Amino acid sequence: MESFFSLPQKNVLDRHRWPIKQELRLAITTWIERTYLRRRRQRRLGKLAPTEYETINRTALTAA
Repeated sequence: MESFFSLPQKNVLDRHRWPIKQELRLAITTWIERTYLRRRRQRRLGKLAPTEYETINRTALTAA
């Protein structure tokens, strides 16, 4: 868990000064949705990004 939370801290929190909490919350959510979930490959998913893995499994279930 600590390694996960260090990623948005390095990539979002430490790169800009955030005077309003809502702006920071939106920036972190956007980073998670655009970068972490779409681009970050995971070993447990066969070196696929979570969205790629989900798309492949959804297609396989629909075809069955």
